[in-house]
Amino acid sequence: MKKIAILASGSGSNAEKIIEYFQNSEKAQIVLVASNKKDAYVLERAKKFSVPTFIFNRSDLEDGLLTKMLSSLEVDFVVLAGFLLKIPQGLIKAFPERIVNIHPALLPKYGGKGMYGMHVHQAVKDASDSETGITIHLVNENYDEGKVIFQAGVEVLETDTPEDIANKVHALEHKYFPNVIESLL
Repeated sequence: MKKIAILASGSGSNAEKIIEYFQNSEKAQIVLVASNKKDAYVLERAKKFSVPTFIFNRSDLEDGLLTKMLSSLEVDFVVLAGFLLKIPQGLIKAFPERIVNIHPALLPKYGGKGMYGMHVHQAVKDASDSETGITIHLVNENYDEGKVIFQAGVEVLETDTPEDIANKVHALEHKYFPNVIESLL
């Protein structure tokens, strides 16, 4: 049985879908949800499923405390689900090609520092793109530049607001992210 840890900074709708997906799995289990924000709603979602939680700060991430904790739990795979901090080299080395992220656009478009959530959807709207989507990729030392594992697109209508775009992208995330994670285990 593979052990998965989820890192998240926000509300955690993707984390909840992943927890639900693996709840009765014989292949993997979610052993930890960790957040860099003590008031992130993802922590409440995890508690609802009795998944242990951990709150850490940027220095805990950078000085290796989080890496040590994940190693002590014998975590096999790390999932970033709306996690906004850059992953340090030490964590990447501890989990080579075993950290996956989801990005709310079709990379390489709209990736990089500061491109997350509504910032991405507003950029898609401002560019009048006719398509957007999701990219699931391995994590490396640069924001949104790791090896692409999976992409799925959705049509953007001229009348779509950034909120409409966000809703379409969230539907893709919830549909595909758990399945892709399972395929990587």
